[in-house]
Amino acid sequence: MHRRAAVGVALVATVVVASLAVSPTATLSALDAVADDPLAFGGCLLAVYLLRPLVAWPTTLVSVVVGYGYGVALGVPVGLAGAVLTSMPAFAAGRYFGDGGDNPLSWVAPGERFLDAARSYFDTTGGFRGVTAARLAPLPADAVTATAAMTGVSLPAFAAATVVGELPWTVAAVLVGSSLATLTTDGLGAVDARLVAGLAIAAAVVVAGPLYRRVAVSD
Repeated sequence: MHRRAAVGVALVATVVVASLAVSPTATLSALDAVADDPLAFGGCLLAVYLLRPLVAWPTTLVSVVVGYGYGVALGVPVGLAGAVLTSMPAFAAGRYFGDGGDNPLSWVAPGERFLDAARSYFDTTGGFRGVTAARLAPLPADAVTATAAMTGVSLPAFAAATVVGELPWTVAAVLVGSSLATLTTDGLGAVDARLVAGLAIAAAVVVAGPLYRRVAVSD
């Protein structure tokens, strides 16, 4: 248990340090420089997807880069595949810590309550529906991934739900990227508030039925 706690602290510290040390501006400039070479751009993009969890960048930022380099037709499937790929480190970390007594979250009351609530949520909605709703909602992607893994959501259900839930976010980000003249940080964070609100409502609709039945049964 102490070893897992040490690993958890080291992991969080590494993410914090890396997120402060790595400059998005420099990374985007490097990607812009190789955007005309599909193979070089693809190799750099793969590295960004694999390392993205380490620097805690949002998935949609990388989807904007995909749209800039590949356009809409190719960018959407590449962005969806990348969304699944870039979730695997956080999913593996969640599996490592698990949802039992070995999980450091279970050692403190707030963490234990969170895990209990997450297990109850996925038990009620099912893995696919629950992850789909969480992906549609404007929630931190890596937190959703780790929680799903810790509470026992299967990898196939998680991957399929990630594709479905990330689809509207990916399409929107790829469209933004495809319209950029130069790949810079300016405008990358511009997300229409109507899209955020609409997807939050969609997430609630996806899980409304199971949650209502759960409440009705408990009453």
